[in-house]
Amino acid sequence: MTRLPLVARRAEELLGSAVVATAPVAGGDISTATRLRLSNGTTALMKTHPHAPPDFFESEARGLAWLAETGGVSVPEVLAVDHECLILAWVEPGKNAVDAASEFGRALATTHTAGCEGFGLDHDGYIGKLPLPNKPTETWAEFYAVRRVLPYLKVARDRGAVTDEQAVAVETVIGRLPELVPVEPPSRLHGDLWNGNVLWGLDGRVRVIDPAAHGGHREVDLAMLALFGLPHLPRVLDAYAEVAPLAEGWQDRVALHQLHPLLVHACLFGGGYGARAADAARRYT
Repeated sequence: MTRLPLVARRAEELLGSAVVATAPVAGGDISTATRLRLSNGTTALMKTHPHAPPDFFESEARGLAWLAETGGVSVPEVLAVDHECLILAWVEPGKNAVDAASEFGRALATTHTAGCEGFGLDHDGYIGKLPLPNKPTETWAEFYAVRRVLPYLKVARDRGAVTDEQAVAVETVIGRLPELVPVEPPSRLHGDLWNGNVLWGLDGRVRVIDPAAHGGHREVDLAMLALFGLPHLPRVLDAYAEVAPLAEGWQDRVALHQLHPLLVHACLFGGGYGARAADAARRYT
């Protein structure tokens, strides 16, 4: 490890501890990630974004704290945060073990069932680098329609990532949401729970990062885990159901709750994500 003076200096100001060495960390496409070795012998991860949107890192830190207070799913400790960076305790990567997957499933169920005040949150956030509206609504069907699907459908359409025909397919299913999704109390969601935001630690514990936290339907997090694949997902789901059994037919609603992340990806990356969202919507029309 070498020492990047500017990064080290900012970390030292926030942590009150000398930075001995720094090293780049691969994987992020929004923020720059740097591993820090501190003079007290600990290691940390620093995420920086010199032109971050207002409240970008603060929102992430609040989301991590909100999830952690349930005593369920684990998150890295937040060491420091300001408008341009976030410093987390380092998680040493390990193997995706079966026992860890089972424990993660039970922990996620505990987090979900801790619940929250309503569908949404008292402040907006971000998913990736896109704004995430969280103004609460009375029902999940309404929230999912007006805060998750339709805003990103519009952006994707404006950017040419969704055709008119594909947009109609998605819009058609919106009117059926109240009959398609069973009524449940709001769960405390990670909100962006894809495989890349699940860390398998060397200590055998699974931690989650980069939340787009809000109150919502718990099937959303499970659908996101399935979208890009998670090691030992069947074991995670079995352990989850031991703590919080899922409503009948939840497997049939996985594609429905993948509409939002598919549209987010259409907004960010284009490609075939718009077509995939339309195909998912057509299953319910």
